Amino acid sequence: MRTVFWEDNQVKMIDQRVLPARFEVVAYSDHKSVARAITDMVVRGAPAIGATAAFGLALAGFESASTSTGDLLADLRAAASTLKASRPTAVNLAWAVDRVMNKVSSLQSPSADSLRQFILDEAQRIADEDVEINKRMAEHGAALINDGDTIIHHCNTGALAAVDWGTALGVIRTAHEQGKKIHVLVDETRPRLQGARLTAWELQQYGIPFEIISDNTAGYFLKAGKAQKCFVGSDRTAANGDVANKIGTYMLALAAKDNDVPFYPVVPTSTIDLSLSHGDQIPIEERDPEEVLGLEFKGERVTPKNAKARNIAFDVTPNRLITAIVTENGIAYPPYEKSLRRLVLGE
Repeated sequence: MRTVFWEDNQVKMIDQRVLPARFEVVAYSDHKSVARAITDMVVRGAPAIGATAAFGLALAGFESASTSTGDLLADLRAAASTLKASRPTAVNLAWAVDRVMNKVSSLQSPSADSLRQFILDEAQRIADEDVEINKRMAEHGAALINDGDTIIHHCNTGALAAVDWGTALGVIRTAHEQGKKIHVLVDETRPRLQGARLTAWELQQYGIPFEIISDNTAGYFLKAGKAQKCFVGSDRTAANGDVANKIGTYMLALAAKDNDVPFYPVVPTSTIDLSLSHGDQIPIEERDPEEVLGLEFKGERVTPKNAKARNIAFDVTPNRLITAIVTENGIAYPPYEKSLRRLVLGE
């Protein structure tokens, strides 16, 4: 099933906070609850967040009691601001909301009811397109994987991080389905453990061999020659190829570069922000310190009472550490300023 979908006039999504212990689908009937679900990481992953926000905007249209188009548009603009503020780093969120609102603005004198239906239809198009985009990326990326490769993967980039199929993990899944014998080393991805909880669970569903490793073990496997590729996702990619991704990606890229191991982000073009010339311009989310302090070992809290923590959610990997960037339109190689622009704009 899809990670996020519209059913019974509600936005429904797999609750990623409770996997792998339980598989639950939750439903939301107002856009503010959808925004909180994004903030609280009920749903996560840049492509999934974008589709969720678009569906949240559709909910806002049906929530509004406005009968005039002008009043409805005012309600939609307010809802768009709420949704876009739910998480700052993933550009797909703002991209999806802006895409819907820009298309709404181009309509010629729609009625309020037709406008509501248009928004829902556009949100569904975004979701459907995401699945097709992921499958195209997967075909391009799978060509980079050789039979017998061991691959280090960070965070979760599978179907759970998208509407379906996934980005970097979608590439790995496709290589597996092509018959390539591969093995995946799954970074735990602290502090929320998206690798240990979500990526491992997905790999089990696909029947792909894997082992979970602590984040600080990746360097050992790279130096020992026991990993041949690294695949990661991206929440926002700047015009020069700098990639913002889950915290720990930068350290993995450094270790890969030092050991001449190819490092590949898998990035839908909707995640490439050509308005930013370099990665230092990407806003970086800092989350509740309790996500770090609340970790437990054998049922006991690991941190001292009254300890403080910093919880930076993303880091930026500079383009000099990146071998190539996989998109649905092909693979970008340095210089990224030219190759990414060509793949995004067709120039």
